Amino acid sequence: MLRYLPSGCSRAVPSKCSGGTDRGVRLSNGRIRVLRTGELGEGDRERWRELRALSEAPRNPFMEPEFTEAVGHVRPQARVAVLREGGETAGFLPFERGPLGQGRAIGLGVSDCHGAVLRPGLVPDTGRLLRACSLSSFAFDNLEAEQRLFVPYAAEEHATFVIDMEKGYETYESVLRVQSPKFLKTTLAKERRLGRQAGEVRFVFDERDPAALRTLMGWKSAQYRRTGRRDRFAQDWISQLVGRLAETRAQQCTGTLSVLYAAGRPVAAHFGLRSASVLACWFPAYDPEFAKYSPGLVLHLRMAEAAAAEGIGMLDMGRGAAEYKDSLKTGELPVYEGAATRVGVGAALYWLSREPARRAHSFVRGRPRLASLASRTLKGAARLRRA
Repeated sequence: MLRYLPSGCSRAVPSKCSGGTDRGVRLSNGRIRVLRTGELGEGDRERWRELRALSEAPRNPFMEPEFTEAVGHVRPQARVAVLREGGETAGFLPFERGPLGQGRAIGLGVSDCHGAVLRPGLVPDTGRLLRACSLSSFAFDNLEAEQRLFVPYAAEEHATFVIDMEKGYETYESVLRVQSPKFLKTTLAKERRLGRQAGEVRFVFDERDPAALRTLMGWKSAQYRRTGRRDRFAQDWISQLVGRLAETRAQQCTGTLSVLYAAGRPVAAHFGLRSASVLACWFPAYDPEFAKYSPGLVLHLRMAEAAAAEGIGMLDMGRGAAEYKDSLKTGELPVYEGAATRVGVGAALYWLSREPARRAHSFVRGRPRLASLASRTLKGAARLRRA
């Protein structure tokens, strides 16, 4: 079962299994073959979906074959290891292979949930799996819970913030009235004021207009630059990936663009992925001209309402602390960051290139005053660049 974490959780995970002493059913008589993502057949995709349906983890759309195949179209080093045991396909590991075999979870850097898709109870030998994939390491930063194959290699545990919609939107609103009464009252009042002062407010849960997606990406790029962050949409592969996923329509992985309009003008938007039970929140942004109305918060409430009407039981807002998440969330789930490695030059290079920076980031995150200073420094640097 997935477990909820106390608020603000971010702690190191003991590396008691760092030597690769996995437990469980092993691929003693099985075999592993590595395919390009485009080489997956419909039978492979169906088996993938069957295995995900058997998992106790939430049906996060980032873990579906459609997401992996979309990444494969824009990342040429994307691969899928197909594991067979007892005459049947027993699992899949999507990954990307870099120089000297340094591997990473599929879509690392943008994927909010990743890991292996395995038959329940199956825990392959990690070293053998990495060798079969020609990997010296396998890095992850949003590894989902219940990943017995890789969790023992985690260096840190983080919280991903979720909204529980299982009992419907009205129940969620009642929770907010107790948990965040001022937030809910203020946000609803701002929504009414937006309607009075800017024009009729309209919300579209699944907008298909490409112009609206371009508007969102423009807002998000400006937000990244304004806050001193790296502009993800300046990377062609990310822009292409979002464009491809916007056209994806599968039962367990559908690109969903939600837009809040005022007088027919978009004022806030969000692009994410949804399955039949989970809406994975991904890229939210709003028009700064309407900031006084908090359109991003209004948008999230309307998204929650529409998702509940569609039978979606969870909104996953991802990891990373934010004031709006604290106001909207009903709980938290664990995700993990780290890397499984094999002894060798590639593993040593991974450690040298990633571990010092990761430890520095962890040190700052764990100290609110330092984190606040770092945020102000980034914003100041961004202002200087614009000047």
